Amino acid sequence: MSIPPILDVRRADDRLHTTIDWLDSRHSFSFGHHYDPDNTHFGVLMVNNDDIVRPGAGFDTHPHRDMEIVTWVLRGSLVHQDSTGNSGVIYPGLAQRMSAGTGILHSEKNDSWRYTATAERHDEPVRFVQMWVLPDEAGIEPGYEQLEIDDELLTGGLVPVASGMDRYADHSAIRIRNRHAAMHVARMRPDRPVMLPDAPFVHVFVAQGEAALEGVGHLAEGDAVRATGDGGRQLTTATGAEIVVWEMHAALGRS
Repeated sequence: MSIPPILDVRRADDRLHTTIDWLDSRHSFSFGHHYDPDNTHFGVLMVNNDDIVRPGAGFDTHPHRDMEIVTWVLRGSLVHQDSTGNSGVIYPGLAQRMSAGTGILHSEKNDSWRYTATAERHDEPVRFVQMWVLPDEAGIEPGYEQLEIDDELLTGGLVPVASGMDRYADHSAIRIRNRHAAMHVARMRPDRPVMLPDAPFVHVFVAQGEAALEGVGHLAEGDAVRATGDGGRQLTTATGAEIVVWEMHAALGRS
């Protein structure tokens, strides 16, 4: 696939924004009542929502269909329950994938209420990134998978977190039903630059901290870069950063 190289920088404050009493959500792409016909997706990535949910609140039971949904928690913890009987608590360093397939109902709630060893009750908002990609085919059986990968992230390098690509079959934490896409995470250190994947479509999201991308410069928390036909650039940080990277070898409407 021959694509002219493009680096499209999207700043954090320019994202679409939904705020209600229990939710602060920033959307990288059109979502809900926010619609921009020129910003519906990138590659096969349809949703990149940066959500903060207050304690004791969350998304009540709601449906999804024919979508691969990956959730990555940055702070706090999130309780998942769905209509196929799966349930679990998602926290930083634990990867989760839900395949909506023919149809699934699920809820996501802030699980921050807890007791410490001193019997004091604490609570905190949960912050997570939720990402949606289309599956290779519609009508698959719904599914759920989660796996702890906190130890792998200690290296500071780029770690495959969710993938449908054969090249990551041996070390991807969880599988998604899209053979053209893989999601990576790096908890970057100042002493270890990260090389971005060489792919026709690469989406870089600075989830926490600050970084610098070769040819772009400074990226603040919440900033994103959509790289088209321009993989293999170096990403660095002076203070530490957590980045989420989607490597995609196809795009909607392209063959």
